[in-house]
Amino acid sequence: MGYHIDAEEISLDDLLKRLEETDLVPGRASLLDGIESKFKALEQQGIITLADLRKELKNSKRLEAVATLTGLDTNYLVLLRREIESFFPKPIALKALDWLPQGEIARLEEYGLRDTAAVYEAASRSKNLSDLAKKTGLDVAMLEKFVQLADLTRVQWVSPTVARMLVEADYDSAFIVAAADAGDLCDSLMRVNAGGRFFKGKIGLRDIKRLIRAAGHVPN
Repeated sequence: MGYHIDAEEISLDDLLKRLEETDLVPGRASLLDGIESKFKALEQQGIITLADLRKELKNSKRLEAVATLTGLDTNYLVLLRREIESFFPKPIALKALDWLPQGEIARLEEYGLRDTAAVYEAASRSKNLSDLAKKTGLDVAMLEKFVQLADLTRVQWVSPTVARMLVEADYDSAFIVAAADAGDLCDSLMRVNAGGRFFKGKIGLRDIKRLIRAAGHVPN
């Protein structure tokens, strides 16, 4: 299974539904203004899937061409590009998981696994973690920690710190987060962060609900 969602399998209608059902952050809420007619204009230009849309918006030249053909505002398309690209979190270098033993990170890197995507995909291809553990020289329990973090970082907005907090709160997979009760997850993360251990400030229930919904879009 791949680290990211399969953009070829997601239609423009699927994307529209996802956006309409998402509690967008304030800076992106304007994406919903007249969204059906705007997506219809995109579809009329042969943009049928999320993969098509990413391709057509991938740089300024292509984006401006789409704006000209559809009559859509370039600022709207830039905002749309930012939102859809956030569905594809950039793999995180294992060195950023600096609370884990550096020696074990070095072993994974020597095996060719340098980021969270590589770890997740290697684990997905293996018959079991024991087999991959033997190949990399890690014990199964330690390898499982890397795989858990790699899985969680597939979720939109999840940073290494948030992934660490989720694991410590016993929400150690995207699947488990997707099925979580928002209030329970919020309380668990606040306990993990007691005393500002990971960051200052409150954990908002609304953000937790966004996290749960985002996790629901991750393929399992």
